[in-house]
Amino acid sequence: SGESGAGKTESTKLLLQHIMNLCKGNSQLEQQILQVNPLLEAFGNAQTVMNDNSSRFGKYIQLRFQKNTVRGAKLSEYLLEKSRVVQQDTGERNFHIFYYMFAGLSLEEKEMYGLLDPSLYRYISGRFGTQDVAQRWKHKYQEVCNALDMVGFQEQEQVDMQAILAGVLSLGNVTFEPEESNGSVKVSEASWGWLKAAAVDVLRQLVCCVPCSPWSPSVSCCSLCADARDSIAKVAYGRVFGWIVCKINELLAENVDSEVELREIGILDIFGFENFAVNRFEQLCINLANEQLQHFFNHHIFQLEQAAYKDEELPWETITFNNNQAILNLLLAKPLGLMSLLDEQSAFPQATDKTFVDKLNSSFKGNLHFQPGRSHVLGFSIIHYAGKVQYTAGGFLEKNRDTLPANVRGLFINSITPLLSVLFTGKSLCYGRASYMNQGPPRQELGVGMRLHSLMVLMERMYSANPHFVRCIKPNNQKEPGVVDSQMVLLQLRYNGLLETIRIRRDGFSWRPSFEEFAER
Repeated sequence: SGESGAGKTESTKLLLQHIMNLCKGNSQLEQQILQVNPLLEAFGNAQTVMNDNSSRFGKYIQLRFQKNTVRGAKLSEYLLEKSRVVQQDTGERNFHIFYYMFAGLSLEEKEMYGLLDPSLYRYISGRFGTQDVAQRWKHKYQEVCNALDMVGFQEQEQVDMQAILAGVLSLGNVTFEPEESNGSVKVSEASWGWLKAAAVDVLRQLVCCVPCSPWSPSVSCCSLCADARDSIAKVAYGRVFGWIVCKINELLAENVDSEVELREIGILDIFGFENFAVNRFEQLCINLANEQLQHFFNHHIFQLEQAAYKDEELPWETITFNNNQAILNLLLAKPLGLMSLLDEQSAFPQATDKTFVDKLNSSFKGNLHFQPGRSHVLGFSIIHYAGKVQYTAGGFLEKNRDTLPANVRGLFINSITPLLSVLFTGKSLCYGRASYMNQGPPRQELGVGMRLHSLMVLMERMYSANPHFVRCIKPNNQKEPGVVDSQMVLLQLRYNGLLETIRIRRDGFSWRPSFEEFAER
């Protein structure tokens, strides 16, 4: 754990390398486990203001052992930040893979995928790097291609996947305009050129399926169409990412007799605590995950530790620690926690981000960890264990609903691109969402409740394990090597509870043998 940019992903890679070196077993499998990283980083990482290679999803890697040899591995992904596909703040980029494609594809391949100059695409905001950066991206693209081959992606699957990514970028340039004759909405004529890479029928259906009432202004209908367009782009990208994780798991699955008992080491690499100039729905989900991890740390280091001394009736002066249970209650309590209220508001068609904020203000009046928004921007603040974060509430309901019009989903299922059809039917798709994909054509994807449920299952698994904590400390905010900002380091040591941890270790008993070990001595 640690802040964004503290080095969690790099530490995870080093930890994996170390474990593989200790195993000296199935060298091919060990190499494959290490080589999937470039793939995950290309599709799941992006540049943010805090970190040039920030993980925009959480991953849990389970390594399965038999007699100190790795026999298999499984990867679980959590909370991919799909909204990044359609919007990035100043100083930030989209997922790496889009830039790698522009740098690495030949002119013929770009023509095949309908890709033009990168500065034209709204979803990457025309932000392209210098020649040196482009050269580095070209090298990264080759790494991704090698990883795709190694994982076992067929050539046609790779072509389909890049066609979908190119289609997503073209889709972002489609705009809408009012139809003068009858007040409805149509795809603007200037956009028709972008429909070479994005299916024409999908966009026609998109205009048909957006619910515009006769008395609502066509401007708001255009905005609803744009929201639906962005939803399609986000869902398509999310499905591609989930499919890649699924293929990786097929490759790394253990090939042993089901009766053989395997032992397991799990490594959790999840996004760090975030506090940007503008914090949205994604930052709330990320910071909630960090609150849960901090509570897990407190439970093991302070509560269980001090309970052991009390049970043994040893003289012990209780060490107080910063318990964040009240913040978790504010966020997760049912039926009146913030996340429950968000799901409740998302279920009302008439609800808006403003009605959601009004509900929060009335529900949490007087709560020490909640503050109503004080500026003209619609929002609220939460006092997290790591400090106060001000959230902008715009887009909360839309992101939580994550809607995909049912008739658009039907078009994807019947797509002439085989991969697109697979992604939207759930056939041969083994990652966690396949089960709900097969239950007919729902308009709604995953509400926050479902997304957080997978995190809860992960936390339960961790509470039943024997944990070791790797705390990553960020030395400075300038992304500079060899520079240590001592005040910034001290702040992290404080809010992480590490100063109290040092005290509990210093005052306690460091050697704890079992009775058998003691008697043997």
